[in-house]
Amino acid sequence: MCFLRIMKVLNNNAVMVKQDKQEKIVIGLGVGFQKGKNDLVNPNKIEKIFVLEENEKFEQLLKRIPEEHFIISENIIAYAEEQLQTKLNSHIHLALTDHLSFAIERERQGIQLRNKLLSEIRVLYREEFEIGLWAIQHIKEQLGIDMPVDEAAYIALHIHTMKIRGGDLRETVKLTTIVGEIVHLIEKGLKINISKNDLAYERLITHLYYMLDRVSQSVHALDQDMLKMIKRKFPKSFRCSEEIAEEILTKYNIKLPEEELGYITLHIERIRNVLT
Repeated sequence: MCFLRIMKVLNNNAVMVKQDKQEKIVIGLGVGFQKGKNDLVNPNKIEKIFVLEENEKFEQLLKRIPEEHFIISENIIAYAEEQLQTKLNSHIHLALTDHLSFAIERERQGIQLRNKLLSEIRVLYREEFEIGLWAIQHIKEQLGIDMPVDEAAYIALHIHTMKIRGGDLRETVKLTTIVGEIVHLIEKGLKINISKNDLAYERLITHLYYMLDRVSQSVHALDQDMLKMIKRKFPKSFRCSEEIAEEILTKYNIKLPEEELGYITLHIERIRNVLT
């Protein structure tokens, strides 16, 4: 067995070690309790070992926040990895812990931030949102604090972004924001309100999300003859799609190809038939 020697104690439940000439973080209940530099890590207490490039930032964070916030964050990460059957990018330990601690302190001060993307997140990242719901229940059980459902959505975004390949939270938020904005433009164009509980709404935003992903990869599948038929048969809905494309191009510099406008047109037409 290879024994690990402590370089630095971060808190009672996290220490820094060097293994294979690489600095690593070791996490486990009581792994750093009454330990110091050069002490050996009790292998029976090790729950997780990972490499974190932002070791200094992680150390600073652990000095600033209550240790219970760190423990709760680690519990949520472990639960998420178990539910998703995948390892999350190691940056989640810094990003989610920082976010959660700030959110808990805000809640204690009576400051609640509404999540404008709640409806979209609930549908687009269904598994992650369920984990978010578990997380706010876990916070309630551990700290007696009732977090709003909006927080479950924020947690879901962090988890989705940090799946094994990692990602950019800003890009995830941007993508989800654009989806929500397109829905708003459709409502504005048709002068209707689309129920967030309606199946048509779920189909629409799921399609919009994957459409934006296809656009980023320049992958389009709609047959040109089918596109012509859609434009001819549903001119009002296609015009609404064109107006949406113009708005998205102006605001986000994302060009939606005509093929994708054909798909959006079909969704708009379905919504028109149901709600108008």
